[in-house]
Amino acid sequence: MFLSTSSIGARTSALGTSSRLVWTSARPRVVKTADYCKNLVQRLDRDAFLTSYFYPPSIRPSFFAIRAFNIETATVKDQVSNSALGRIRMQWWRDTVNTLYREPSPIQHPVALALHDAVRKANIPEYHLNRIIDARDQDFDNAHHMTMESLRAYSESTSSTILYILIPLLVHPQGPGASRLSDFSHAASHLGFAQTIITLIRSLPYHASKRYMPIPTEVTAKHSVSHEDVFRYGGSAKGVSDAVYEFACVAKEGLDVARSIFAEGTFKGDGLSIVKVPPEVLPIFLSGVPIASYLSRLESVDFNAFHTSLQFSDWKLPFQVWRNRRWRRF
Repeated sequence: MFLSTSSIGARTSALGTSSRLVWTSARPRVVKTADYCKNLVQRLDRDAFLTSYFYPPSIRPSFFAIRAFNIETATVKDQVSNSALGRIRMQWWRDTVNTLYREPSPIQHPVALALHDAVRKANIPEYHLNRIIDARDQDFDNAHHMTMESLRAYSESTSSTILYILIPLLVHPQGPGASRLSDFSHAASHLGFAQTIITLIRSLPYHASKRYMPIPTEVTAKHSVSHEDVFRYGGSAKGVSDAVYEFACVAKEGLDVARSIFAEGTFKGDGLSIVKVPPEVLPIFLSGVPIASYLSRLESVDFNAFHTSLQFSDWKLPFQVWRNRRWRRF
């Protein structure tokens, strides 16, 4: 049981079409930007792809563009051999974002083209996109998060900011839900932090194989975890499961706080809150379903993040997302 405490894993006609065409690869071929972004998300962010079905068809191209932008910036660190090359790539994305807001035609890159359409459709603040880029850029300086507060700040600038960007896609300033924008952002902040933690726990086996510890030192030191032992022995290392447990509890707390913002009373007798997410933002908060699913699976293997069963996708997840959508919860 969890204690109560006070990353990047439909048919074309359903996408709502984007007629933008770009040339890619050494041998020219024409690709729809919406299809490119959708395929990228389907391949590298399965959880986001599963929730995409519940966005209105007219919104899906923008959703995929934003999620593809997140993937592009998040994976730079793993794609380059040194930080200098990574910073060059991040500067390229800064320049690209600049053209989205100041030039009639963006850089001819499929994600940039799709993002250009999304920016104009939803009036996405330039600040949010640059905030994500800056956080990814600073990540080259931070070899490891020392404290939970450092990780929380990073999450606020990445995972939570992606959710902030999605809110205006679904909530019109004069439409239903406009009066609760601050509540939606508050819930997104906590959900984003939970999402960041789960991404790091999931990635622990991979990062350990690269001799990197994704769990903040504040947590591992508390449980006397030797990073070297984790790199050598994985889940058998002393204290690592306890550290994962504490880390997971913080994610569970973030998920519970996000849920509580949408509480509408209690069930008779047991005092449990009834969570009913407003329909207009429900697709965004369905991203909490994979978090809850992974936490449950992690608990079932006694918080051994290296357990082989956790290296495979949960075949029940699509049904869980659908069921939670039906009941307007996450």
